[in-house]
Amino acid sequence: MSEEDRPKVGVGLVIIKNGTHILMSKRIGKHGAGEYGGLGGHMENGESAQETILRELREEAGNKIKITKPRLICISNVRSYAPKHFLDIGMAADWISGEPELMEPKKFVAWEWHPLDNLPKPLFEFLPFYIEALKSDQPLIDV
Repeated sequence: MSEEDRPKVGVGLVIIKNGTHILMSKRIGKHGAGEYGGLGGHMENGESAQETILRELREEAGNKIKITKPRLICISNVRSYAPKHFLDIGMAADWISGEPELMEPKKFVAWEWHPLDNLPKPLFEFLPFYIEALKSDQPLIDV
């Protein structure tokens, strides 16, 4: 088995604003194009999950948005984007201040706040796990 055939570790983030809205964008990159999701990406060698997601936050939404310390909300084994396979670490943080900037216009349409009870569709495959974990207020493990 080659390195390309091995599962990757992904880390995603849901940013919650005022307990009622989450930050999302419609994806236009290679992976999950046309689906709505949050911030995230691959863990780099030597990074912790928190370091990964803070790097991804800066790369995808800039430095103006401020959040609380990210917390673990779920771990899931996602194989629905074949041939890609991910062990995904889902995290959540609360919004403190600032607004996101569109830093990667070739990957995302625009960052927008969406009500948790009325999310756009279709959702990026990882997001339903995150929402379930948030609503249950319990970490979700689906491996």
